[in-house]
Amino acid sequence: MFFQHIFEKSLAHSSYIIGCQVAGEAIVIDPKRDIDTYLQIAEENNLKITHIAETHIHADYLSGSQELAYVTGAKMYLSNEGGKNWQYDFEHIGLRDGDKITVGNLIFEVLHTPGHTPESISFLLTDTPATKEPVMIFTGDFVFVGDIGRPDLLEEAAGLIGTKEIGAQQMFQSLKKFHALPDYLQVWPAHGAGSACGKSLGAVASSTVGYEKIRNWALQFEENEKDFTTYLLADQPEAPSYFAMMKKLNKTKRPLLIEVPKLSNLSLIEFEKAKNFGMKVIDTRLKTEFANAHIPQTLNIQNNKSFNTWMGWMLTYEVPIVLIVDEKNVDDVTRKLMRIGLDNIYGYITPSALFSGDLETQKSTIIDAEIMQKSIDNDEVQILDVRAETEFKEGHIKGAKHIFVGHLKNNWSKLDATKKIALHCQAGDRATIAQSFLESKGFQVENYSAGMADWKMKQKPLVK
Repeated sequence: MFFQHIFEKSLAHSSYIIGCQVAGEAIVIDPKRDIDTYLQIAEENNLKITHIAETHIHADYLSGSQELAYVTGAKMYLSNEGGKNWQYDFEHIGLRDGDKITVGNLIFEVLHTPGHTPESISFLLTDTPATKEPVMIFTGDFVFVGDIGRPDLLEEAAGLIGTKEIGAQQMFQSLKKFHALPDYLQVWPAHGAGSACGKSLGAVASSTVGYEKIRNWALQFEENEKDFTTYLLADQPEAPSYFAMMKKLNKTKRPLLIEVPKLSNLSLIEFEKAKNFGMKVIDTRLKTEFANAHIPQTLNIQNNKSFNTWMGWMLTYEVPIVLIVDEKNVDDVTRKLMRIGLDNIYGYITPSALFSGDLETQKSTIIDAEIMQKSIDNDEVQILDVRAETEFKEGHIKGAKHIFVGHLKNNWSKLDATKKIALHCQAGDRATIAQSFLESKGFQVENYSAGMADWKMKQKPLVK
């Protein structure tokens, strides 16, 4: 048996290619959209991708199943569970609980495991030349290392009111199936630490059923469904706004992107025209570089492992995008954006080309803890905390207004335009997004970039 785990850290997403080397066939489970990764692995190992499977309709990334099927001719094996509202509406081979997929000498048995979503399924893998018993389970967003899939995404991101309680009940029943599996079974989930699909995912790539029975909080409740549901639904992270679009695009037939796009390298004149035309300019440089000098009205979203998540939070799918990015990072940011379907990219310009011209630039105002403390009870200043709600509840600066940075796009008008804003997050990354966004709306903003980490270190006062 051939097995390879592919981890995409920008989405904390895991996909898998498993092959029967005797038959020369392979299956890809939960593929990302830049499919060249799988094509290269298959070619290097003399395998042909003949099967593609998904554990559920994904919300956090745009699946590459349709692209991979188009390029390879492989069949797509997708869930037909969950009822009529949770069916893929393009051609596929439908799967139900107990069905089996055969890939050479490998057998994948379908286990319906609803809870995260109604149609969620897992795959039990048996390597028949070695054993008659299953050796691995691919759980998707059902069971993670140390956590389980959140059932509230359909309600929080897609607006399907009342679904989270139903999902929690389904998850409780699905966990009984998991608990009945043999302890030695390897567990391979679709996400790891950093994903918004749960609240406490472990950083280890895989686990075993036995280890999860000991370690995973969700498997400690036994028959106490009420306490399980309460704990499961409490303190989940904010669901990125782009998740609703991913749910829509992943269940429908859509335009395919079978290669990583080659973006246009814009001249200074082309950049100016695009900006003046109203295209959204995203500066991907480090926050310190952006603070020292940037083009007015641009948004600073640093090219780090959270780049595509914040892009999904702050942008819409309709507005064309222009990127300020170093040449060496163009392919990286392009892949990150295509993974969440942000394909409306007009082009890019490098910082060296942009700042060698005579375009107007401005600096960000960065403040320290002493100035932030003087802002408390100052009628001319409004303190803004852009951290997550759970962070805010744990302790915040006196008088601070809370708007999570991802919610600013729809809630910035709630701020007083006559007052200066002094804002912060935990360590500065979210704050620089918020500062650049609010400045584009005409606010005067000061950024306590060192944030709550520095405030606590200096033992400054907090309220709850």
